[in-house]
Parts: sequence; C-alpha cells; structure tokens
Amino acid sequence: MRKGFDGLSAQVRNILQLDPFSGAVFLFRGKRGDRLKALVWDGSGLCLYAKRLERGKFVWPRARDGVAARLSGAQLAMLIEGLDWRQAIVHEKVATPTIA
Repeated sequence: MRKGFDGLSAQVRNILQLDPFSGAVFLFRGKRGDRLKALVWDGSGLCLYAKRLERGKFVWPRARDGVAARLSGAQLAMLIEGLDWRQAIVHEKVATPTIA
C-alpha cells in the first residue's frame, strides 16, 4: 500500500490495460485485506482515497480469466463499508418510471 497516484495509475495502465482517466473507480487492497485504496478521475484530477478497517477484512472479488471484476454502485458502497458486497441484489436493467 505504498503506491500513490502515479504508481497506481501506472498499474491500471500496464497491468489492467485500462485508462485511469476514464472516470471508473479502481480499487486496490493491501495484503492483509484490511486496507483499501481507491483511484478515480473526477474530471479535473486524480483522487486517491484510503480506508483501513479496524476489525475484519474487505471481501474481495476474484478476477476471472485475468479480467478485473466489475461491481455495481451498491456493491462498491458495500465493499467500501466492509460489508459482504456479494449479498447485494443487482438488477440487470433498471426500470425507468413513466409519467401516466
């Protein structure tokens, strides 16, 4: 968990082969599982957020076929709070309300 803006954005580019300036949230977890860093481009600059759990570990998604996991907004919020994000109900398509 020693890397900062440049080191983490380089990992996103070189290892994940993704654009760190896309606006997506990129999460990094420490070896012990109790520390988390989030890297995100907000339109004017890179933001780096860090969190350490006092008890427990972050439930981490497994990468499949070398592809990083994609989480919904609800799953991301649960992961950051230290909750088991796999319990979230994810709807493939959100119904748009219509005015009658």
